[in-house]
Amino acid sequence: MKRPTQLDVARKAGVSRATVSYVINHHSDGRVPISEETRQRVLKAVEELGYIPDTRAQALRSGDTKTIGLIIPDIRNPHFWQIVEGIEEEARRAGYHILFSSMHLNVKYGVSIFKDLAGRRIDGLILMGGLLDKSDDAKTTLAELLKRHLPIVEINDRPSQDHDIDCVYADYREVTMQAMEHLLSLQHTRIGFINGAEPPELASDRFEAYQASLESASIPFDPGLNAYCGSTLEDGYQAAFQLLNRSPRPSAILAINDLMAMGVLRAAGDLGLNVPKDLSLVSFDDIPIAQFQVPRLTTASKEPVLMGSEAVRLLFERIQNPNQLRQEVKISARFIIRESTGYPPASRSVG
Repeated sequence: MKRPTQLDVARKAGVSRATVSYVINHHSDGRVPISEETRQRVLKAVEELGYIPDTRAQALRSGDTKTIGLIIPDIRNPHFWQIVEGIEEEARRAGYHILFSSMHLNVKYGVSIFKDLAGRRIDGLILMGGLLDKSDDAKTTLAELLKRHLPIVEINDRPSQDHDIDCVYADYREVTMQAMEHLLSLQHTRIGFINGAEPPELASDRFEAYQASLESASIPFDPGLNAYCGSTLEDGYQAAFQLLNRSPRPSAILAINDLMAMGVLRAAGDLGLNVPKDLSLVSFDDIPIAQFQVPRLTTASKEPVLMGSEAVRLLFERIQNPNQLRQEVKISARFIIRESTGYPPASRSVG
């Protein structure tokens, strides 16, 4: 069946094709006198014919695609979906759609996606996961896009000093210090750290703060209390299982995100340990399930939905004013004490 066109709508409504275009695209702005009766007649014809605007043709005429490209680090982590939620909500309010891909924590694949999006007709691009810091190919593609004046915003854990693009950032350094202060105040001295970031440097904000806190408390850093693993729940489980089988085992664990913490909870349960009576647990991201676990997780939040909406706001400002000065927006993280932390058992020997 032939797809209805604007000309078909015009014939059915008894108006010109230009009038149909003005009504559908809201471009008259009062400069073209279109009565309410005519507008309603056009809209009725649109409904009866089932007319759907050809977005590709509109993009060619206007130069705007109403599409934003987005690259996220890992489709499996709900934390990134919370950021996408903020991006999508803000974009939808402005009539934009999101074209997104996940790099699955694979830099090479991420660069491939970046190059692919660079060749597509989009109005702007949002990058997550520090891709530009990991690949010279990504930097080359960025330079090409900046020459084309494509608006780009990066969401990262630190400002993009080496890249001339707008940035929304939040790190966990300060809240990691707060988390460590909390555990130390509960008299924990054997504090483990599970790093399930790929690469591990992605968790440097947490790991460096963890080390600094131990040093400030005059507690020697013990590499044996640190576990490096992959990013899945199973990886977190295996890393925790190994740490908790040490003798003496840690009385508390910092897991770099809530997914890792789920693995820790399962490992503790399989070993007959109770959280928080036998083991205190702190994690990061505050994904929705964190407050519905048993126990509810003590964790930290970067306000991910706000990060996403701020990134879109910066992108739209760049679209409207391409020559404005580079902008950075810092989002403050917050520490949330719930039920997964407590005093170590009196019988636990601590070093």
